[in-house]
Amino acid sequence: MVSILRASLSLEDGTVFHGTMFGEPAGVSGEVVFNTAMSGYVEALTDPSYRGQILVLTYPLIGNYGVPAPRPADSLVGPYESDRIQVLGLIVQQACEHYSHVDARRSLSAWLRAENIPGLAGIDTRTLTRRLREAGTMKGRIVPQGNGAPTPEPLIEVDMTTVAGLVAPAEPRHYPAGDLTILLVDMGAKDNIVRSLLARDVSVLRAGWRADLGALARQVDGILIGNGPGDPKNLAPLVEQTRRLMSDFGKPIFGLCLGHQILALAAGGDTYKLKYGHRGINQPVQDLLTRRCYITSQNHGFAVREGSLPQGWEPWFVNLNDGTNEGIRAHRKPIFSVQFHPEAAPGPRDTGFLFDDFVRLVGAMKTG
Repeated sequence: MVSILRASLSLEDGTVFHGTMFGEPAGVSGEVVFNTAMSGYVEALTDPSYRGQILVLTYPLIGNYGVPAPRPADSLVGPYESDRIQVLGLIVQQACEHYSHVDARRSLSAWLRAENIPGLAGIDTRTLTRRLREAGTMKGRIVPQGNGAPTPEPLIEVDMTTVAGLVAPAEPRHYPAGDLTILLVDMGAKDNIVRSLLARDVSVLRAGWRADLGALARQVDGILIGNGPGDPKNLAPLVEQTRRLMSDFGKPIFGLCLGHQILALAAGGDTYKLKYGHRGINQPVQDLLTRRCYITSQNHGFAVREGSLPQGWEPWFVNLNDGTNEGIRAHRKPIFSVQFHPEAAPGPRDTGFLFDDFVRLVGAMKTG
């Protein structure tokens, strides 16, 4: 007989949700955020942008197609976006122990248990999500209960002001492919960004945001500033390095998600915290140049304040749900960025053209 361990989620406003534990029976605390995607839980759980957060999945049935085999060390094999589960904890309505998929090798619960990540099931995730939408993102605690339950203290809490330093690589890594080379500035970049560039026959030099980016920029043909977790204003050294890259090198620069916010700050703009962020694969954005709409994948809690953009910059994309900025472009320099994830392919390839355009621009400038 399988024993069931009761547990609860306590939000900082005093709201409590009761359920049962799966995965690792442990207590954690962190920022509680939600994602509205109907699939892709393997990609979401390994996305470094979720580092330090407790993730709520709003789709009611999670784990039904299982989890693939662990990927080999130093491999970029999908669908994993990094080499580990990044979330602190997972909250679902129903966790499927019995899965069915040709590539599945283990259950979601077994995967969580293998990486010491607690899960909480039996939660009314719609009510919880409405609570987060009304009150905004809150901190919360998953607390095991009952006789024999592990003590929840001390609860783990990641300092979100330094979390980008936890997910960035310590040393640069080179992925050889074609004649063009892109520097990927990594503050928690998803592996599919690398895969997207390699698929276009572009070599990638992947380096952590604390590296000497100026020295590395001399070795490459273009620069891509990737995604990551946390507040962009906590990365002041990277903002300053980006400002120098923009002014001193004349090479194409493309920013994605957190990289979009970093570019805006480096240009002289401002960013702010959203009430509950954009996290899902169905965020509609509009290209302000062509007026065409795209469905995008997003995972961020901060946004660029559009009215703060200095002279020489213009907004490029806008979110059709709430009107927030989703992209910017420089008038006279080959520099642009988007808030969403073209590598995530929710459409499935709606905005993949952004990588194509960037690679073409890098190639054209290299050949003069």
